[in-house]
Amino acid sequence: MGRRASYDGVAVTAPFSAPYQRYSIETAHWWIAKALRGSLQAAGLKPSDLEGFSVASFTLFPDTAVGLTQHLGLVPRWLDHIPMGGASGVVALRRAARAVQAGDANIVACVAGDTNHIDSFRNMLSSFSRFAQDASFPYGYGGPNANFALLTDRYMREYGAIREDFGRICVAQRKNALKYPNAVMKKPLTMDDYLAARPIADPIALFDCVMPCAGSEAFLVMSVEEAMKRKLPFATIGGTIERHNAHAEDPIQLRGGWTLDKDELYAMADCSPGDVDLLQTYDDYPVISMMQMEDLGFCEKGEGPDFVRKKDLTVDGDFPHNTSGGQLSAGQAGAAGGFLGLVEALRQVTGTAGDTQVSDARVAMVSGFGMINYDRGVCSSAAILKSGGA
Repeated sequence: MGRRASYDGVAVTAPFSAPYQRYSIETAHWWIAKALRGSLQAAGLKPSDLEGFSVASFTLFPDTAVGLTQHLGLVPRWLDHIPMGGASGVVALRRAARAVQAGDANIVACVAGDTNHIDSFRNMLSSFSRFAQDASFPYGYGGPNANFALLTDRYMREYGAIREDFGRICVAQRKNALKYPNAVMKKPLTMDDYLAARPIADPIALFDCVMPCAGSEAFLVMSVEEAMKRKLPFATIGGTIERHNAHAEDPIQLRGGWTLDKDELYAMADCSPGDVDLLQTYDDYPVISMMQMEDLGFCEKGEGPDFVRKKDLTVDGDFPHNTSGGQLSAGQAGAAGGFLGLVEALRQVTGTAGDTQVSDARVAMVSGFGMINYDRGVCSSAAILKSGGA
């Protein structure tokens, strides 16, 4: 396989996060519009300046990106709707960057958002995957908590992980969330709190599970020339990868598609794991974050437990991880959860992260994981962002 073309000349800028809410009476359309407006205002742009528009959302259904153009008064010549859950942020970035390089769109807005009514999350899960329902409902399927309980249990048996290892991820992320203004979870979390939490699906307990909420995220993709003309702080794209239905032969998923492409990712970005200043993993459950640390080359497969025992995962630590608190503490705003890490990484490498800023952050990695079917994630993605300029 030949080396893929670089993303030279492409800038990523204007990150915006709408403050998350535990519940909301607003629609997904409202949340997406809020993030889009915030990103455009950050860049000093008007909706008419957009030539491209990319959307990810669960609760937007049955509406689509096409419908949103009418709701929001947009007239793009390039349009995308990405139904890949936690992998959507990086996939949106990849496609928007290629559109800019090809001249299909000069400025592309990438937005994700979802609402959370009292019953919206349950309704979304009930129609999430027909295969999952047919294959697992007869055996007492309990949604993603049950799926990840099985995965976590197998990981613990295979590699010797204990609950405290996953707790280290959760406790560190809560410390980060206390510095992040948009996080839903604002109460300190100790290891004792984590271990004493009520069980959800053995071995998963309360703080292993994301908190569904409402919110939205957005960023803009444009040429470096355009970003410099507008005097915007921006990041460049070192490299990106995506992979779907990887390792389908595994009886239960203990690795993801990152294993197939990580070497190409580092080669594109001309760096190694040791050059990465911070990591933003998709974290609906801590076991998935641990898998990404392994599969992206920060440690060998099965060494994740020992890795987190030796590292400080907080903003000021030697391995900053999910600096916003991640979904486990900031909240999971539906498909926006697949954008959270990317938007935060963009703030980090442009030096605009505020209280969560990692000192001298120049290189950030973001990874995504989405669309659970029965016992595995079908979509995986990753990107390396580098400091650009203004």
